[in-house]
Amino acid sequence: MGDEPLRSAPSEPDPRVYFAAERTFLAWIRTGLALMGFGFVVARFGLFLHEIAAMQGGPPPPAGFSRWFGIGLIGLGVLLTAASTARHLSTVRRLNRGEPFVGRPTWLGVSIALLLVVVGVSLVVYLLTAA
Repeated sequence: MGDEPLRSAPSEPDPRVYFAAERTFLAWIRTGLALMGFGFVVARFGLFLHEIAAMQGGPPPPAGFSRWFGIGLIGLGVLLTAASTARHLSTVRRLNRGEPFVGRPTWLGVSIALLLVVVGVSLVVYLLTAA
């Protein structure tokens, strides 16, 4: 009994870790839904502009940009939701196997952030040049 360290019996995994993973997954789902909803609004914005132009008797604006841009945002939301689902399943499997959690930047979050920066800058340039 001298200098031997005490070993504790293996304990149950902390449920807070699973709850944290679940909250992170739900945040990604909300982000995907927000992108899909915003994409739908952008895609339908061209239709709104056509209706306004028809009411005023002017020529209709080109509708292609908002439609395709909106479809792209919807697709991005779908891809984000699928990728976050795969990542969540992988995380839960890793936790179930008892593997240690290694903190690292998430490629999903960084990719979406950079893509949204490009989208935002593109929209600013478009709005400044279209006016």
